[in-house]
Amino acid sequence: METKRIRWAVFLPMAILLTITVMVGIVNPAGFYNGQTAIVDFAFINFGWLFNLTVFLIIFLCLYLGFSRFGSIKFGGTDAQPIVKKYTWFAISLTAGIGVGILFWGLAEPITHFSSPPEELGVGPKTEQAAVFSLSSALTHWTLAPYAIYVLSGIAVAYAHYNLKLPYSISATLYPLIGKRAFGWIGTLVDILAMFAIAGGMAAVLGEGILQIGSGIAHLTGLSTGPLMWGLLIAVITATYVISSYTGLQKGIRFLADQNTKIFLFLLVFVFVFGPTVFILNLGTQATGYFLTNMPQRFLWMSAMEGSDWPRWWPIFNWAIWLAYAPITGMFLARLAYGRTLRQFVVVNLLLPSLFGMLWFWAFGGSAIFFDWKGDGQLWNLINNEKGGLELSLFVFLEQLPLSTIISWLMLITIFISFTTLADSLTTTVSALTTTGNTIMSPEPPAKVKVFWGVVMGLMALLTITAGTGGEITGVDAVKQMATVAGFPVLFFVIVQAVSTVKGIVNHANVARPGYQPGPVEVEKRKVSN
Repeated sequence: METKRIRWAVFLPMAILLTITVMVGIVNPAGFYNGQTAIVDFAFINFGWLFNLTVFLIIFLCLYLGFSRFGSIKFGGTDAQPIVKKYTWFAISLTAGIGVGILFWGLAEPITHFSSPPEELGVGPKTEQAAVFSLSSALTHWTLAPYAIYVLSGIAVAYAHYNLKLPYSISATLYPLIGKRAFGWIGTLVDILAMFAIAGGMAAVLGEGILQIGSGIAHLTGLSTGPLMWGLLIAVITATYVISSYTGLQKGIRFLADQNTKIFLFLLVFVFVFGPTVFILNLGTQATGYFLTNMPQRFLWMSAMEGSDWPRWWPIFNWAIWLAYAPITGMFLARLAYGRTLRQFVVVNLLLPSLFGMLWFWAFGGSAIFFDWKGDGQLWNLINNEKGGLELSLFVFLEQLPLSTIISWLMLITIFISFTTLADSLTTTVSALTTTGNTIMSPEPPAKVKVFWGVVMGLMALLTITAGTGGEITGVDAVKQMATVAGFPVLFFVIVQAVSTVKGIVNHANVARPGYQPGPVEVEKRKVSN
């Protein structure tokens, strides 16, 4: 067994960069936010179209790989046996993907679009057209798209590591395209890019969670939310996910994911039963039909002439954060893929979580629209008038249902567990990326490395939300800025990674043909190992 060592070429540059970032953010938070804004403006103005087009095409690429002749490829070879049960596999995939985001945006996004749709589309607020637009937008952002991005990266890592017998790293996914150069300075830069992206992406998502938990506690107890409460919450969440990550995949992450999924299912059924069930089903069906029949328009609208800000602050923000997470989440999902076929990977990590996300938005988004519609906009007014805004929307909504106080506290616990599960899995994977010797037989990186990155990620999350709380800048806007900054450079890598992965899988299919003789590239490839 290979001794685990720190990859100083990746670890040290990122440690220095993130430490400097934290210090700059503390000393000059306004300057930190303004720097983010400049990068976001450049990315949206010049490459917004590429964000949209790339994500749209990735969905169909994943479906093609899963349900074409390539779907029978088994990660690890024909004799490989799965390392986790299917339910556990699904639970971890759900909670490590959009499970965190739907707790914040499951209600906040639909009610926002219902009450304030983009004027450029000619959709009147609080109308049936707005309701359909609202829910179909949520389905666009939160079902197929995020998981397709994750699945593509997961396929890339799993195929490279288990089938090509290459190192467990992001850079190894480029081997089918650029050969041994993937393990030189190019590979090091790729892994540093993935580290930068996940630091920003995790800071953004954890920031959302802290804002929501803080607003929920303030709403239920009367305590005031703000930097002090956020700091305390960051400390508690960071300590929890560092401890959980320390125990490893088979203990901490598996346990948290299992409990989290059970609570998700309970809350989903509760809202379906005690909410406006018939309205939920009617609107959900109508919005899903609109989403499926108008997918190109839903994904590709850029408002080229009228210049709406909606594409920037909604779809492109979502694509950016999914892309920021993609390399590391792909690495994590690949750990669970051993012994499974490519088709199974697509079903469990793309289709099933997308179906769950659809039902979640039907229930929570549809109910919020119903209560706001029947209450003459009262729900939207409460969200806007109370301190906390969108972060508070979930708890204001729950007051419309029976047992609201109990369910609200349960929801707080769910949010806490969700963010702990996500941070746990990402901390473990980031630690694996900055060390060597991690294999299917010995997947856990050194504990001290996990602790270091766990603390750094927590500090980045606190910096993100506190840097955006002055003047007209809101915490949610600061989160969106950080997400776009993190995802922008990864956009280009994911495109290259997709090309490399397709090339590798097509070569795999060719090798499987009777009578095939390996060429010099295949012979050299087999010499590369951990």
